[in-house]
Amino acid sequence: MSETLELTQALLKKVSLTPDDAGCMDLMADYLQQRGFVIEWMEFGDTKNMWARRGVTAPLFVFAGHTDVVPTGPLEQWDSPPFEPTIKDGHLYARGAADMKGSLAAMLTACDGFITKLNKEHKGDEANGSIGFLITSDEEGPATDGTVKVIEALDARGDKIDYCIVGEPTSHKTFGDMVRVGRRGSINGYLTLTGKQGHVAYPELVENPIHALAPILSNLTKETWDNGNEFFPPTSFQISNIKAGTGATNVVPGSLELIFNLRFSNELTPETIKSRITYIVDQQSDNYELTWNLSGLPFITEPGELTQAVEKAIMEVTGLQTELSTGGGTSDGRFIAPYGVQVIELGPINDTIHKINECVSIDDLDTLSLTYEKVLENILL
Repeated sequence: MSETLELTQALLKKVSLTPDDAGCMDLMADYLQQRGFVIEWMEFGDTKNMWARRGVTAPLFVFAGHTDVVPTGPLEQWDSPPFEPTIKDGHLYARGAADMKGSLAAMLTACDGFITKLNKEHKGDEANGSIGFLITSDEEGPATDGTVKVIEALDARGDKIDYCIVGEPTSHKTFGDMVRVGRRGSINGYLTLTGKQGHVAYPELVENPIHALAPILSNLTKETWDNGNEFFPPTSFQISNIKAGTGATNVVPGSLELIFNLRFSNELTPETIKSRITYIVDQQSDNYELTWNLSGLPFITEPGELTQAVEKAIMEVTGLQTELSTGGGTSDGRFIAPYGVQVIELGPINDTIHKINECVSIDDLDTLSLTYEKVLENILL
């Protein structure tokens, strides 16, 4: 059994349901301290965060990730207990196996391999830069007291990160076939239309908010928000929930609630989106409330030192020419990139994340560790 697999299993046994770290960071800190890292705990609210660094010189290369996991769902639907890591048919099953405790373990062993090689081939000389770890337990939840607060604190004291790999599961069909070099922005809208409740048989006495929504919905779904660009696909608009009515067949509701989301490219700003949607709603209703929640802005790491280092490492280890993508949901990379950091997300296959019977390929764990190690070599040697 490889060390990466052993460490993954040890992390998976800890019931770290967001935002509870459940001792995962203590395990990681102990491992890193033995390899020359200085550990600093950063707690904000009820969230535990770990900042670890080995070396003091630039450039600073950082591994970023999270120890928290999403709830298991119905336990009876799992083939094995979700916090008892189980090996079957070449895969390791447990909640968090792919997202993202396998990546955390691979980061640790990659550093061990890199430091061992550094000492052996360079006779103890320091690397051409430093290595850091930014680990939080507040990624799967509200993400308010985790990476966003740590990166602010680091910036305030002048700790500049140059390169960052986030261990999110990015591979599609086989390990290394895809990495994320950016993410679309995400903004949620909450629209409440107010009408006048009454009996359906007396239309002259009611104002039906569902009827008012129909042309609004038509215009929103037909709107071309942008055409994307070389880095991002076109912005997409999706309705996630509509709520109205009393349940009775003979009552016109007095209000309607609509929740929608836009995953947007860097062709748009949140202010532009708000303005355009407000204009569309204004054409059909003057009795509404529209509020917003911005989950993250779009970011992109354009071709440069980090993309080259990652592409080279994946080619060396797997023989694949990886695809540079900006698809998928949001990640903590959205908090790191605005500080001028080159950010890439690289991790295992993502087809089982957040699902019942989440799993990761055992072989891919070692392959991921070796790939991380090669990236370190490409950047710091």
